[in-house]
Amino acid sequence: MSKLPDVLKRREAGILTEWLRELKQSAGLRGLPPNLEETCRAFLVQLAQASRNGNLTDIGKPEWNEMRHLLEELSVSRARQGDTPSETAGFVFSLKQPLFAAIRDEAKNIEEMAGETWMASRLLDSLGLYTTEVHQKGREDIIQRQQAEMMELSTPVVRLWEGILALPLIGTLDSERTQTVMESLLEKIVETGAAIAIIDITGVPTVDTLVAQHLLKTVAAARLMGADCIISGIRPQIAQTIVHLGVGLGDVITKASMADAFSLALKRSGYSLIRHQPENA
Repeated sequence: MSKLPDVLKRREAGILTEWLRELKQSAGLRGLPPNLEETCRAFLVQLAQASRNGNLTDIGKPEWNEMRHLLEELSVSRARQGDTPSETAGFVFSLKQPLFAAIRDEAKNIEEMAGETWMASRLLDSLGLYTTEVHQKGREDIIQRQQAEMMELSTPVVRLWEGILALPLIGTLDSERTQTVMESLLEKIVETGAAIAIIDITGVPTVDTLVAQHLLKTVAAARLMGADCIISGIRPQIAQTIVHLGVGLGDVITKASMADAFSLALKRSGYSLIRHQPENA
């Protein structure tokens, strides 16, 4: 059995004082929180409680649940401050020097000191690396959420007229974005009861076989909801590419511009456009 729990219990005050001094002097840690002492004290308490069960090698066990939760909160808070994973892990690694000094003072001989120091070092390494994993996962979650929000903003469904919707697409159309486009369009069709949807691809840089298939899937889904689709923004180079690839858009109506598509949508909805002469001032 390791003597680490006893060392932490007897030397807690001294270890805490030296650890705080180490943190404040560390150039790699910036923006130390005002509750630093409380966080350090809670860490030492959890370290003593978890290590009392004798498991100093596997922090994935149930006895380390509270410690992992503490490190997760620490990683999230430091990530919000802009700290890197290395700086976050540095919080844990900075405990080594004061803890090793306490172990040295408590050890009865060189062999005991070496064994306890090695076990404590491996344990702190595991805890420090865990903070980097949590930090990285948190950053990935933030990036994915931001990408999803940007994707939603880049696929707005606009109501042009009663019963007529427009979906201007900008950028590359891949499988994930197609799903977002389809969901946004179908939700708007249900919400407004629109009978015609204009999908404008003026802002889509290239159209290949895969993009055409994505467009056809969106059109088919809209038809199942009772809305016909018109694809606008077919530029000459895109038309040539579609012909060259042999991609068939089936019976989907296509127009060169959004204006042409909107004019056709009005006619199919029973509206007519009449130009009036402007009145003389």
